[in-house]
Amino acid sequence: MYVDRRHFLVALSAVTVGAMGLARCSTGGQPRATDATPVAVERPPALLPPPPRSARIPLPGGGVLSSLPGEGDLLALTVDDGVDSEVVRCYTEFARDTGVRLTYFVNGAYRSWTENQELLRPLVDDGQIQLGNHTWSHPDLTKLPLSAVAEELRHTHDFLWKTYGIDARPYFRPPYGAHDANVDKLAGDLGYAATTLWSGSLEDHVVIPAETIVKMAEEYFTPGAIVIGHLNHRPVTHVYGRLVDLIRERRLRTVTLRDVYSS
Repeated sequence: MYVDRRHFLVALSAVTVGAMGLARCSTGGQPRATDATPVAVERPPALLPPPPRSARIPLPGGGVLSSLPGEGDLLALTVDDGVDSEVVRCYTEFARDTGVRLTYFVNGAYRSWTENQELLRPLVDDGQIQLGNHTWSHPDLTKLPLSAVAEELRHTHDFLWKTYGIDARPYFRPPYGAHDANVDKLAGDLGYAATTLWSGSLEDHVVIPAETIVKMAEEYFTPGAIVIGHLNHRPVTHVYGRLVDLIRERRLRTVTLRDVYSS
């Protein structure tokens, strides 16, 4: 019997972390101490605010985004899927507690998006978290008939409108980054003209050690980067504090895509 590799890895991850219980989110980024050496905890400095609305620019021609414009201090942290409801919860609490601005690319088929609606909705309404379209069930769009591609996009589009009251257009991320001219044209015809890829990755689409996630962040949390992470596996929930410390140390300004572009 054929087993889709992606769904096999998700199932394997669920078995691996099943005994861990609920994810324990680490969002503070406060100094760590040994038992013998207490550390005085100081309130960390606030993150830099997003640019003013007047600084927004039109989307570039061609419709494919993989990095942010200019040579400034902007960082777009974008996270995909939503396999694990607890990871969605922890990422959202991370944003709420630190001020980090995020773009979620949603697969509407996952129950995490309804289970976390009450927590997530205020941050979506405020604009701190942007929701984009990542299709309904995460297929490789280049291997589907165009009618099925359209249904994948429409299904999540309708779900986001009904559940969160938002229109995710024009931002969509093709699963696996797989797209072609036919997919892009169809998506554009449906209003999803901004095919959003990435310039750096946390590499957590599979289960990896938390230390590896931090190392990837150290490599890719740079000005102008669009970084991809995933809402699927729990190691990242233990290093949020270190991620936000890195953002502060590098004086980066986290942004959603709507913070940057006028569309």
